[in-house]
Amino acid sequence: METSKTNQPVYSLLGGDPDLGELVSMFVSEMPRRMSAFQQEQAEGNREALGRLAHQMKGAAGSYGFDQATPLAARLEYAARENLPETELLAAMNDLLDVCARMRAGVPGK
Repeated sequence: METSKTNQPVYSLLGGDPDLGELVSMFVSEMPRRMSAFQQEQAEGNREALGRLAHQMKGAAGSYGFDQATPLAARLEYAARENLPETELLAAMNDLLDVCARMRAGVPGK
């Protein structure tokens, strides 16, 4: 899977929805904590917990309109659960964390 790392913000498909925009904002505000949890579980070698976090992110990201993160979270979940080599696990995690770090609430250009 080819990933291009950029500094471009990633906006939710639901960010402009008057009813869901606040929920998207809350999800985005939780992202630093979620990212730290991924890093901590990986550092501790806890692949089971890392796979569980990735599974949760896979569902949550899609539910909040961040469809770009869903396949990346699925890739990390697979790497953790199938005990793939550490290099593959780290690549999957870093690709997911890159997108998570660029998640923004609201809509582009506003």
